[in-house]
Amino acid sequence: MQKEQAAIGGAVMTVVMAIVTGRMPRWLRVALVMAALMLTSGVSLFAYRYATQPTTLTVAVGSMDGDAARLMSAIASRMASTNSPVRLKIIDKGTALEASKSFAASDIDLACVRGDIGDLSAARTVVLVANGVVLIVTPAGSTVTSMDDLKGKAVGVIGSEVNQRVIEVLTKEYDLDRAKVRFKDLALADVPQALKSRKVSALLVVMPLSERHLAILRSLLPNTKQKPGLVAIDSAGAIAAISKAYESYEVPKGTLRGLPPIPDDDLTTFRVPFYLVAKKTISDDLVGAVTKAMMEARRDLIGELPLLAQIGKPDTDKDAYIPVHPGAAAYFDGDQKTFFDKYGDQFFYGSMLLGSLMSLFAAAWKYIIRDASGPDRHALTRLYALSAQVNNAQSEAELAQVEQSIDDILKAELDRYATGATGAAEPAEAAALGLATHRLEHLISQRRMTSDGPARFGTSSIVPEQR
Repeated sequence: MQKEQAAIGGAVMTVVMAIVTGRMPRWLRVALVMAALMLTSGVSLFAYRYATQPTTLTVAVGSMDGDAARLMSAIASRMASTNSPVRLKIIDKGTALEASKSFAASDIDLACVRGDIGDLSAARTVVLVANGVVLIVTPAGSTVTSMDDLKGKAVGVIGSEVNQRVIEVLTKEYDLDRAKVRFKDLALADVPQALKSRKVSALLVVMPLSERHLAILRSLLPNTKQKPGLVAIDSAGAIAAISKAYESYEVPKGTLRGLPPIPDDDLTTFRVPFYLVAKKTISDDLVGAVTKAMMEARRDLIGELPLLAQIGKPDTDKDAYIPVHPGAAAYFDGDQKTFFDKYGDQFFYGSMLLGSLMSLFAAAWKYIIRDASGPDRHALTRLYALSAQVNNAQSEAELAQVEQSIDDILKAELDRYATGATGAAEPAEAAALGLATHRLEHLISQRRMTSDGPARFGTSSIVPEQR
């Protein structure tokens, strides 16, 4: 084991020394540069995949009829099919109350919530999903035509836990406790029997005014020749002024039934918005992408999901009950940053980095093509080394060998220049080669003259002529 470790250590040290001294085979230099390029490419590919990987956000939803989960699932599917940079993971909590609680208490990123339910202090609106309109419906033949007529009577409530805040504001505004009005929780399936048996004198519901929801409401009412009624909430404006979660609203004539119209004129009530909200800590870019995807899904899916028609811009005023998220506000106000706005600095520094990388690549290429024998293989260096051989020449044969070496060096440089090979001499270098060659020829001639001919070489070296 120790021998193997010593062998590996020796091999590593050999490579390190070869790198430091620059004396290594060309194949090894090519291998090192290719390894560096592969490493750089791998890191770049990983960074690109990481940067472009879609971000998944969790969305808590809940509604008794399941519409919230169905709508958000359709939107999430469309976002996935269009390669949106944001994906949604839908978590159905059953009711809007549970969705709100989950959003406030856990790591849920987004939630579909009612504006009057739960702790929304950390919430920021993304889009308005729908409006739940407060309706007090009376069965056919009922004598209840106003809020005052509810005195001493029972009012059935679909989802009383979710609508507890509505019950509270109505009770406070109309002093229903003193009027001994009782609110009774009813399951959807129990409503027809409760109305038919007069266990309740009216029904309180909070729902969007969509064709599907109105059809469900009509199916709950006893089918008689007499028409049902709707009770106006005339103090809706006062309720909305006190509780910012609500808005006064006029139910259009004929909403519940067209012929004869019910109501027979526009009816005053109030409504509560349903919002898609995001944690205020989520980045503006992510929320902007979600907002854009929601509005595009509204356009593309409205034919099969008519309730999407209610999706729209939330209240963006500074004093809004739930502040709008800056990312959503930027989308609706047309202030979203363009690609170059967001990444202009990265392009600037990236161009600088690219220049540096090109310089490194050029250096690596020069490192690869450099002659394996090192600096002494440079033509000028080799010519300069021949001057020592001239000074130390002891015979005409040695001088002839030097002349042959000069010819070989010049021939090699001329061949490289003629073929345009990498590393061929530049014009300035070619001039220097000519001067060096002329100097060597002068030294050879001087050596021959001081030796009195080829047969009488001495050991003295050539000393430059003193002037």
